[in-house]
Amino acid sequence: MRTAVPGLPSPHPLIDLLPAVYLEHDFLARFLAALDEVLAPVLLTLDNLPAHLDPRTAPEDFLDWVAGWVAVEPDRESPPERRRATVRGAVDRHRARGTLHGLARALRLETGGSEPEITESGGTVWSATPGTPLPGTRRPWVTVRLAVPDPGRVSRARLEELITAEIPAHVGFTLELLPADAGGAG
Repeated sequence: MRTAVPGLPSPHPLIDLLPAVYLEHDFLARFLAALDEVLAPVLLTLDNLPAHLDPRTAPEDFLDWVAGWVAVEPDRESPPERRRATVRGAVDRHRARGTLHGLARALRLETGGSEPEITESGGTVWSATPGTPLPGTRRPWVTVRLAVPDPGRVSRARLEELITAEIPAHVGFTLELLPADAGGAG
């Protein structure tokens, strides 16, 4: 987080708050200047707190902290604007989590706009009778086909982590990375 910033001026120097009779004391002036140097980052952070909490303007170290507040972990290797977009849209994405729409949005954000083709095994059932069999005969499954310009430059492990986090825990998945010109969406 914030630490001492050498030479950072205090927005509210302590010496200015004292009566005039104390302004001539050299020791007191040096002592308060040292305190000003320690307090300046704290005071400036508090003065700019709204900007620090907004993902669009937060300093990089605060952006990671705000990301923790909204339960996202932006990829540290991605460009800063993509990391900021990840944090900014987190609450809306949590609302759609576990849905095809939510998974597609998360994948578009992670890949910088590549449109995924998502197929699910589907099926729902409702019954007032306990023990009603579930639809289908196999485990629920999602297949994600993602056409990207260069599949070798995309982190498959990162995408698999993302898909695992976005789909329900009991649903399995298959991820297929395709070159953008090989069909599919993109």
